[in-house]
Formats: sequence, structure tokens, C-alpha cells
Amino acid sequence: MKVTAVMLATLLAPTAAWSSAASLTGRRLGRFAMASTASGVDFETEVSGEAGTESYRLNFKSGGKQISPWHDLPLGGEGGVYNMLTEIPKYSKAKMEVATKEPSNPIAQDIKKGKLRDYHGPIFWNYGCLPQTWEDPNEEHPELKVNGDDDPIDVVEIGSAALSSGSVTPVKALGVLAMIDDGELDWKVVAISTADPLAAEYNDIGDVPAAVKDGIREWFRWYKTPDDKPLNGFGFDEKFLDKATTAKVIEETHQAWKNLKSGSAEKGKLWTE
Repeated sequence: MKVTAVMLATLLAPTAAWSSAASLTGRRLGRFAMASTASGVDFETEVSGEAGTESYRLNFKSGGKQISPWHDLPLGGEGGVYNMLTEIPKYSKAKMEVATKEPSNPIAQDIKKGKLRDYHGPIFWNYGCLPQTWEDPNEEHPELKVNGDDDPIDVVEIGSAALSSGSVTPVKALGVLAMIDDGELDWKVVAISTADPLAAEYNDIGDVPAAVKDGIREWFRWYKTPDDKPLNGFGFDEKFLDKATTAKVIEETHQAWKNLKSGSAEKGKLWTE
């Protein structure tokens, strides 16, 4: 069946039906392209297994071949706009993530101690990562004296629409928070979809209301405590760093990813082919 422009736009719309992993059934076609670059890529997402089970996987394909959303989708970056891969839609609780140790890195629900992992309450933002980035666990941050958490860099998208799991959205990177989780550096990039009405007003982290920033910080400080985990901490006096610093942090993680792909960094059990 030929996919028309109208059909494609409908498929890309962030509707309520796409707001949780449980709604992802069958097969859908997605497309992302940054208007300012030539890095647009057509891709399909295809579900295997059932939502809410350990077998659930959201797989990515392009040109009929399996691809990795972590390694094969472009980062972007021109004009401070990056391609965000959504893992967890806002207002949902299932802890979905790119399976970095599985072939082709599908999105799956995290498992801890043999059980599917859910947040104890909904997350209030879209949550995902930037492709082609990596927080190197072998490298110590020169100021914070902690190593990376071995994952792509995380993104907290603060727009009004719920983005579907597996969708790729151009976002403006506004700032970054240096979370320290169990002795590991786990950067949180704060961003907003370029299609959101507030994107014209938010150009740096100082434009984001203090209540939003405080809410993000405190949510990530406390969210593991119901599991008898300690409070998370934050570097740089718990401040959100500005847009320019954020771009540098992203570029550092992009270079670390290049090192990972080239074999010059120790990959451990990560799937990188």
C-alpha cells in the first residue's frame, strides 16, 4: 500500500492512543527529518511480543533491514536541534528503554530482580535519549569525579504533547542537569519539541520557569526512594547548566559514542554492530 503525505502526517501525530507502551500493537510507519539538515531517515517500528510482558520489543527497520535506534539514527545538532528518541511518553509509568545489550537495540521494558520495572507514579515529561551518544563508564568526569552510566544521554522533553514510544522528534536542547545516581554520572538534557508552541519562547534554560526545573530535579531526586534506594544527588550545586554547556556535554557523549563504535573504548556487553 502506498503511503501518502496525509497518511504519513496522521501516523506521526502524537495522539493519546500512542501515550503508553500498552497501546503499541501491530506495525506502524514513522518518519523523522530535520528541516535544517539532510539527515532525514525513513524507518518502521514493529512490535514483537505483548505489551506488559518480558517479551515485548519495539523493533526498528529501514529499507526492510533491522536497524539500531541507538547507532543508526542520526544525532542532529545543527542550530541546537537534536533528534530525540522517545522511550517513555509523559504520564506513563512503564520504564521503557533502549536495550543497549541486545542485538539491534530495540525498546523494551526494563527488568530489575526478575520483575518488569514501573515508576511508582507517572512521569510528567516525555523521556528518552539522543541517538549516537554514550556516557562512558570508563571515563571519570574531571570535576565531579564520577564515571558515566554506560547509556545514551537522557532527554527530558517538557512540551505539552505526549510523544509516542519509539517516535523521533526534533528538539531544542535548553539545558542539562548533572544527576549522580549510585555513584554514576547520568546527565539529564532538558529540551522542548520544535513543534511545541513554547519552543519560540524557550531558547535557553533561563527561559524555563523555575517551577518546571524544580519539579524535574525533585522528581529525579526522589523517584527511587519507594524501592528503598537513597536520594539521588546532583553536581554543580544542583544547578541546570545553560544551552552552550549542554551542547558541549552532548558533543562529548557523541565523541564517546564514536570511540565506542570504533573499538577504541571498552564496550563490555553493549551491542554495537
